[in-house]
Amino acid sequence: MNLEDILILPRPIQTEKWQLGHTILNEIQENAIVLVFCSDYRGIENGDAEILDFKKVRNELYRLSKLDFEIPVCDLGDLISGKSHQDTHYILQEVLSACHTKNAIPVIIGGSNDLAFSLFSALDFHQKNNNYTQISNLISLANDGEELTEKNFLSRILSSKKFSIKNYHHLGYQKHLNEMDSVKLMKEVEFDVVRLAELMNTTEKTEPFFRHADLVTLNCDAVESMGDGFSVNPQVNGLNKREICAYMKEIGLSQKLKSVGIFNFNANSRHFLNHQLLAQMIWHLIEGINIQKSHPAERSYETYWLMIDDNKYAFQRETFSDLWYFGADENEEDLIPCSLSDYEAAKRGFMNPRLLKI
Repeated sequence: MNLEDILILPRPIQTEKWQLGHTILNEIQENAIVLVFCSDYRGIENGDAEILDFKKVRNELYRLSKLDFEIPVCDLGDLISGKSHQDTHYILQEVLSACHTKNAIPVIIGGSNDLAFSLFSALDFHQKNNNYTQISNLISLANDGEELTEKNFLSRILSSKKFSIKNYHHLGYQKHLNEMDSVKLMKEVEFDVVRLAELMNTTEKTEPFFRHADLVTLNCDAVESMGDGFSVNPQVNGLNKREICAYMKEIGLSQKLKSVGIFNFNANSRHFLNHQLLAQMIWHLIEGINIQKSHPAERSYETYWLMIDDNKYAFQRETFSDLWYFGADENEEDLIPCSLSDYEAAKRGFMNPRLLKI
């Protein structure tokens, strides 16, 4: 399958030399960030695949500063939706596979939240034991129907025998919108489930859930809406503008990031600020990826031992980034990302249960 047959290249946008758009390419480069915009929303109730115009988002994104970014940014354009929603999933996985083959990071923008299934499937084909972090206000574990939807895609990822998942973290769920049995089940199988309230104001406590993430997807329903809605299912409660940009940067700072999805965006919004917000979210993601790539490959650690009752625990601080880990192992793969507040609480005798369950 030729990518030229399934993608519509973006129209040229005039920019100045200091702006990001001046450096954006239109074909996949090695080790690049690859943007793909999608119009297929058939995974939501009454959703369709009408061709959408993302020019407003591009206008805003292209005119932001390129700073000293060194990683190439490619905009492949708009994905042509398949005849069926399942066809779109297949087509998208072809694009994703082409990106992974060149060690590029695909960023899929638009489309319904179930497209996360394709992101996980394509990544699982190239590597196993992936860490998946999702920001979404809903936890839906429905397993009905043959078609993939935003209600059943997560259960299909977690229950599939062909997939290999190491960790799953669900951030930003809202109690009043969820069936408590789903939340309870997630906790029973020891997946991390974090309420919206714990994400607000600061990223410190929840940053560890992004640090080793291979795949991160964002359901825009988890973002506070304004005007006619930032998402296709607008919510009065959610992460605010500053918080979601801060989290996009944290996603980019992941040490293992391979793929990103930003779904359920309301591309038909008449409010200019919604398109501007999405553009700035993408920019902060790009900034985070560039910062992470500038970090030294070799890391050194300071180890701090604590005695709690009759038990001895080790916390380690990475000296360059000032990030904290739990465990005494010399192999970082076997350490559990944690926060400074986890260490401070342990000094007072309280161990975060998340650290002890592994």
